Amino acid sequence: MTKNKPVCVSSVDHGGEFMMTPGLHKYACDLTLDPNTANIGLILSEENRKVTRVREEQSYPDHPERFDVLPQVLCGETLTGRCYWEAEWSGRDAEISVAYKGIKRKGRSDDCLFGRNEKSWSLNCSGHRLTVNHTKKFWSLDCSDRRFTVCHNKESTDISSSPVSKRAGVFVDVSAGSLSFYSVSDTHTLTHLHTFTHTFTDEPLCAGFTVYNSNSSVSLCHIKQHTHTTD
Repeated sequence: MTKNKPVCVSSVDHGGEFMMTPGLHKYACDLTLDPNTANIGLILSEENRKVTRVREEQSYPDHPERFDVLPQVLCGETLTGRCYWEAEWSGRDAEISVAYKGIKRKGRSDDCLFGRNEKSWSLNCSGHRLTVNHTKKFWSLDCSDRRFTVCHNKESTDISSSPVSKRAGVFVDVSAGSLSFYSVSDTHTLTHLHTFTHTFTDEPLCAGFTVYNSNSSVSLCHIKQHTHTTD
């Protein structure tokens, strides 16, 4: 199932704390997971807004857009203009990603894996430390050990930040060539983690997820209007 640009919810008419944000949330996008891309080790639920890793392989039909080996899934909507969304994870070893739609789907090579190739950017959440990775066309953020680390072209840098939450925000501005990751606290405060700059091509961009461990999951969030940001 292929979809067009996501529905963006404008919030400029709301006052209070929410209006104190720098404007990210007026670009909130309504994303859903594309069942035709989901690996057979994943189950989609909650109206295709949650993906869970399971031990038992699912009997999904063959499809040219399906990841046949890696436990990954893409959203159906194309990211255009400015888009912001949030995702929440449970368990260990999950990745919140942005990828070109043309990323390879068949096999287990780096050409298919979010964050290991020229066609994807990913936030890897594997515990309590966040690490951002990028190799030409992919960005990723890795969570373990209760501290933030950003990585670019295999070079890592620790980032001073508040304790890592289990929720992240992603903002992409296609025309400006920027992709930003945020940590979202239990009080819905955004803490900026890292921004990548990249000249995006005309190839469609999509949000995507990887879930490695059984019973771990990633869910697309309904964004709260009272969220605010910190540096």
